[in-house]
Amino acid sequence: MSLRTSATRYAKALFDVALQEKADLAKIDQDLRAAADVLANPELTQAAERAGVPDTARKALMEQIADKLGAAVQVKKLLGILTEKRKLNLMRDLAEVYHERLLAHQNVVLADVTSAAPLSQEKTRALQDSLSKVTGKKVELSVKVDAALLGGVVATIGSTVYDGSVKTQLARLRQDLVEQ
Repeated sequence: MSLRTSATRYAKALFDVALQEKADLAKIDQDLRAAADVLANPELTQAAERAGVPDTARKALMEQIADKLGAAVQVKKLLGILTEKRKLNLMRDLAEVYHERLLAHQNVVLADVTSAAPLSQEKTRALQDSLSKVTGKKVELSVKVDAALLGGVVATIGSTVYDGSVKTQLARLRQDLVEQ
């Protein structure tokens, strides 16, 4: 079983428990990301999973980390389970999957937008509104600039690409002229 598959199972279970307990889903999301950042330190993860380290010391270490982060009870319990099963290496993927589930629950999609020039706040808001109408969901934008587009924007939501760039329009025009 892949790491992502295992992480997905844990994230789904955590999300379901959090919903059932009416916990603060956004707080849990933040706590998971913070814990994943801390556990990104390979020395810490290796020490916590080393065979010679007693289980009590391993659990105590994770409890200290959870306490320092001010983590929600659900995240603290999850860290204990992952420590016990020696699956702390799932934390990064688990945090990502949980975040994706949270966005889906909130009816939010992420859009990667590339524009030829920086977008003003008004244009960003207008683009966000347009994409919201097309998808029927709230859209969060991640905007970057690529001058190679020459003009316009390219928006990617999941596997769908909305390409309104001048570069693509010129390429289509060129193709039409070649075919005639």
